[in-house]
Parts: sequence; structure tokens; C-alpha cells
Amino acid sequence: MATLEQPKVRRAGRWFDLRHRKLGMWAYALNRISGIGLVVYLYLHLVVLSPLSRGPGAWDAFVSLARQPYFLLLDVILLAGILIHGLNGLRIAHTSFIETKLQKVLFSALMLVALVTLSVAALKIFGG
Repeated sequence: MATLEQPKVRRAGRWFDLRHRKLGMWAYALNRISGIGLVVYLYLHLVVLSPLSRGPGAWDAFVSLARQPYFLLLDVILLAGILIHGLNGLRIAHTSFIETKLQKVLFSALMLVALVTLSVAALKIFGG
């Protein structure tokens, strides 16, 4: 019976093997990971902002905390998730309605747009 279990373990382990992955798998994984990250952020956002209902003192304390570099880094990560998920979603919607053989090119171009936009935004966030 051990021989029947062996192939299942190998098949499950292949999911974590990042070698020989095609671009479509990376697009799929990025879309899912960024979507989950955005949902987690939404709940964290509500938890972090809930103490602000205590008044201006809580707001001032939060603003001084939110200007710290590690919080600004979290803003850049949030923007990366928004760009990746949003632009990949537009690609998926476009290719669902219009037949195209250029999905790889479209994905690469949109991720390049996301990278350039994220770089400019990160410079603005950390620069001032």
C-alpha cells in the first residue's frame, strides 16, 4: 500500500518546485497571492483604524507612527499588491473577451508598467 501513496506525495511536492514553471503559472500565483494580501490588508486596516474613534489625540499618535519608514515600506508593498492584482485582472478580463495569442507579452508589459509605477511611487513615498 505504500507504493500507492508515493505518487500522491510526489505530485503534491511538485507544486512547491519552482523550476520549470511557465509564465502563466507565475501570473496565476501572483494574482492569487496579491488578492489574499489585499484581503488581509483590508482587515488589518480596519483593526488599526478602529482606535482612531477615540479622538484627535489618537489620530496624532497614529499619524506619527504611520510616518515611520517601516510603515512607509508597508505602503509600498500595498501599492505593489494593488498594481499587480489590478493590472493582471485587466489582462484576464481583456483576454476573456478578446481572443489573443499575446498573453505572455501582455502580462510582461503590464508587469513592467507596474514596476515602473511602483518605482516612481516608492521614490515619492520615501523622498518626501
